[in-house]
Amino acid sequence: MNKIGKPNLEIFSETLLSEAKKNKDIIVVTSDSRGSGKLVPFGKELPDQIIEVGIAEQNLVGVSAGLAAGGKIVFGVSPASFLTARSLEQIKNDVAYSNCNVTLIGISAGISYGQLGSTHHSIHDFATLRAINNMTIVAPADNFEASEVIKQAVSYNQPLYIRYGKKPMMDIHPAGTKFKIGKSILVKKGEDLTIIATGETLQRAYLAYEILKENNIHCSIISMHTIKPFDKETFLEFSKNSKAILTIEEHSMFGGLGECCANLIAQNKIDTKLKILGIPDEYMINGSQSDVLDYYNMSPQKIVEISKDLLNK
Repeated sequence: MNKIGKPNLEIFSETLLSEAKKNKDIIVVTSDSRGSGKLVPFGKELPDQIIEVGIAEQNLVGVSAGLAAGGKIVFGVSPASFLTARSLEQIKNDVAYSNCNVTLIGISAGISYGQLGSTHHSIHDFATLRAINNMTIVAPADNFEASEVIKQAVSYNQPLYIRYGKKPMMDIHPAGTKFKIGKSILVKKGEDLTIIATGETLQRAYLAYEILKENNIHCSIISMHTIKPFDKETFLEFSKNSKAILTIEEHSMFGGLGECCANLIAQNKIDTKLKILGIPDEYMINGSQSDVLDYYNMSPQKIVEISKDLLNK
């Protein structure tokens, strides 16, 4: 089995510190998130390149946009649940509409906060930001993706949102894998079923792949790390050549990865079965991230059962 690495958020902070040491124009703006965003080392080593605005997410976005307008490369770091809800108007107008070079980092995204409940969960961020013009959305799956997206964000030069969870992640991609914002990564290739996952759910899809392989079911696994712009070319290729498509996301079933795939299947008149796994329209159970994902059929074992069911229909 692939080894377990660090939490993606730690890789984010380490990579950002490394990049900022090479470029004094990189500025971090946080909303009382130096600790939770793993930015304490950044603040100690580069105190002139970090700004703390306190618990004021709307100000964070406005300050970030202003710094970017002045030529800085800005990373705004705040819990995803508050950043993408409380500050939505500022993201829309100050960053996206104004085309500012701001990378917004949503930390503890999805249901990473576990027992803190719905107020702290972010299962809406894909849906809200997809509806805003000029916003790129990325959800890294493992340490490799978490690092590469930050390196590319430094020179991306347009509005970008990246979401990170809190758990240590399995290293999924082998050495030599190429990462590009807007281009998915084919993790495994098989002729029976295609499983498309984004962010931390890719690990669960990968574990399911190993079980399916033992059952002589050969599936493709795709890391759809970029939700917008969506890699339509790869998706259409695999949807036309697979017996079924299964999507997995730590997000509401409305407005995320699954609905994007369903839209493309419908508009391109593709005759392929599709199953969407995500959070349904209900009050979520209270529990850890793992407990909640398992409850909503995103355990590796349930993914295997659902995959078999899809192929037998």
